[in-house]
Amino acid sequence: MDKETANKMAMFRYGIIAPYISDSQHTYPTAEAFFRAASKKTYRDPFGKERQPDSSTMRRWYMAYMENGYEGLKPHRRTDLGKPRKLDTDLQEKIRFVKQTYPRIPATVIYQKLLSDGTVTPKDVSLSSVTRYAKQIGTECQMTSNKEMRRYMLEHINEVWGGDTCYGPYLKDEKGIRHRAYLIGLIDNASRMITGMDIFFNDNSVNLMKVMRAAVSKYGKPARWCFDNGKTYRNQQIEMLTARIGTTIQYSAPYTPTDKAFMERFWRTLRDHWMSGLDMREYHDMDELRQSLFRCINEYNHTAHSSLDGQTPDQRFFSESEKIIRLSDKKIDDSFMFEVERRVSIDNVIVIDQVEYEVPYRYSKMRIRLRYAPDLSRIYIIEDNDSLTEIKLLDKHANAKAKRKTILLTQESSGAE
Repeated sequence: MDKETANKMAMFRYGIIAPYISDSQHTYPTAEAFFRAASKKTYRDPFGKERQPDSSTMRRWYMAYMENGYEGLKPHRRTDLGKPRKLDTDLQEKIRFVKQTYPRIPATVIYQKLLSDGTVTPKDVSLSSVTRYAKQIGTECQMTSNKEMRRYMLEHINEVWGGDTCYGPYLKDEKGIRHRAYLIGLIDNASRMITGMDIFFNDNSVNLMKVMRAAVSKYGKPARWCFDNGKTYRNQQIEMLTARIGTTIQYSAPYTPTDKAFMERFWRTLRDHWMSGLDMREYHDMDELRQSLFRCINEYNHTAHSSLDGQTPDQRFFSESEKIIRLSDKKIDDSFMFEVERRVSIDNVIVIDQVEYEVPYRYSKMRIRLRYAPDLSRIYIIEDNDSLTEIKLLDKHANAKAKRKTILLTQESSGAE
């Protein structure tokens, strides 16, 4: 706070307590009586904001004035500013360890963990205290990171494909409700070729897998994927997929923007050349917007790139066509599938993405493994010998007409003589 502001605040405070200090004719029997009466009034501070200080605050101003005069009324910088006053050293170390080990973990999860293991109680430490300290740690990590960062470009195509998600425009769905759209993209490091791109209403691993499948079908598989640690990219389904097709994943360390630099640079190009010129009144559904996006991507891939010595990404990519390792259609079909576990209900039904499917009665109440296509067009039970048994949608109307086996009771079991 500068000197001028400090002086204005001191005068504001003095103006409130002045009647008791300077007016010898006041009728208040004690200072406390004056503070209680003054706390019921509203005052306008030097910045035009109305305030109503409580009696304890006025008492503090009064004691400061009596001890240090006018200087005592000036605001002073706190000696513990920026230090967590509610968190002792051991607690700070626990929070710091968790935050540095899992940089993306929310403060709410850290707080719940501290509560559940009895480290803190809500009365002693609030969520806001943990949130402020966790945020401070995140900022320190960004400021003190001394990891060497350099620009780089790999020598050959399909060595690394980077992937990332970008916020897109708002678009109305089939019900007329506006939703944010998300762009999921893949880029080849060496050629700057956009190998995969699509736009969706959801940023999730199902849509990521759709983009990856289309890219691998068209341009072969990369040796390595480079993703960040977001839940869309770092999960068991994506890791299983990459293992099935014989690739690996490199996850970017926190605060290392160079790992996604090529994709980030492309997002800026896309915003400047496509998103900035969109008139969303012209697009009535996602398919129309998707076609516009595909035209933009095609133009980018066939335009000379400044870092490719005058070549286009398309030319640079196919100049090493021997590096393209294609997979068979069957391999792609078998690889790009999700796997989950589900418990079968007593009436032989399992649920995937809120859709009911019927399974053979022999699996009733059992826990089974399922493999299914991202679009749910094919769903299989994985048998113990790894063979697949296809299942279909539950048809309640057909089941209502189906004949069921009738169990006849014997005379003994029915109690007949």
